[in-house]
Amino acid sequence: MKDSTSWGPPEHWNATRDEVVASYPCDEFSGIPYQSLTRAVDVDAPPALVFRWLCQLRAAPYSYDLIDNWGRRSPRELTPGLDQLALGQSLIVATVASFVPDVHITGRATPAAERLFGLQALTYQVNPRGAGSRLIGRLNVRPPRRVWEQVRNSLLVWGDLIMMRKQLLTFKALAERDARRGVHVPA
Repeated sequence: MKDSTSWGPPEHWNATRDEVVASYPCDEFSGIPYQSLTRAVDVDAPPALVFRWLCQLRAAPYSYDLIDNWGRRSPRELTPGLDQLALGQSLIVATVASFVPDVHITGRATPAAERLFGLQALTYQVNPRGAGSRLIGRLNVRPPRRVWEQVRNSLLVWGDLIMMRKQLLTFKALAERDARRGVHVPA
C-alpha cells in the first residue's frame, strides 16, 4: 500500500514518501552522489495517453512558454510522430537516454545544460492509478560542493519546482481534456 503522505516544496512537491525513495531510470545516468527532486500529480487519463503527451517534450517545454519557449505556445494538440522515440533525440534540455513506451522517458542533460546547472538526469514516469495515472517527474542533480554551487543549486531547486510543477499540471490538463474527448492512443 502506498504511503499517501505528500512531501512539500521545494524538493518533493506533491510526491509521496514511496515516490521520493523509489528508484527511477535516471538514477543510472546520475553521478554518485546525487540529490533527487521529485514532483508528482494524479491524472484522470489512461497511462498511454499521459505518456503520449510526455512525448511532446520533443517539441516544446510545456511550462511557462514566455520564459522557456521564447514566447511560442507549446502545442495544445498531439503532434503526429513525436511518439516515435529513439535514443539520442532531443528533449528540450536533455537527450533521450532510455525509455519504455507508456511507462517512462529518461534523459541526460545536454552539455550546455550541464555547464549551467551541473550533471543532471531526469525521468518522467507514468504509473497506473485506478482508472487513471500518476505522473512523476524526477530530476537528479549533483549536490553542491562549493559556495557558488550551493547558490546555483538553491536556485535550481526552486526554479525546477516552479517550471516542472507547471509542466506536470499542463500535461495533466491536456491529457484529461483528451480523455474526456475520447482520444485513444494506438497500441
